[in-house]
Amino acid sequence: MECTVSWTGNTGTRSGMGFVAETGSGHVLTMDGAPDANNPQNGGQNLAPRPMETVLAGTGGCTAYDVVLILKRGRHDVRGCSVKLTSERAETDPKVFTKIHMQFTVTGKGIPASAVERAIAMSHEKYCSASIMLGKTAEITTGFDIVEA
Repeated sequence: MECTVSWTGNTGTRSGMGFVAETGSGHVLTMDGAPDANNPQNGGQNLAPRPMETVLAGTGGCTAYDVVLILKRGRHDVRGCSVKLTSERAETDPKVFTKIHMQFTVTGKGIPASAVERAIAMSHEKYCSASIMLGKTAEITTGFDIVEA
């Protein structure tokens, strides 16, 4: 896997702290820094997600992918899955994630709670590289709701 991240601030763009990531799979992701009232030239303009927001979003995508795949492989009638991630970060540099809560909402027909619980556990214990990696610095908790559809 590879990715090239390039600073766009020197190209006359609106934000002095904008970045474009070009992934090995051929996709583009933009990121921007937070505005800095004390040093505007060192801040972004809130034109795109912050880099750490993309880390959190990627983790949510990784685990949701696992949960859906595990449920589908178990022949459950899953029709939707979302995960809301809330986090806390260290107050000093490096501002790593210290707590992450993932609240899943799984929609489907007749899906047993035990199957959802098992899918989430398997993702976090075995398959989701992102959450396992972040679990080295953050306490990760999970919860879920099932919506009958």
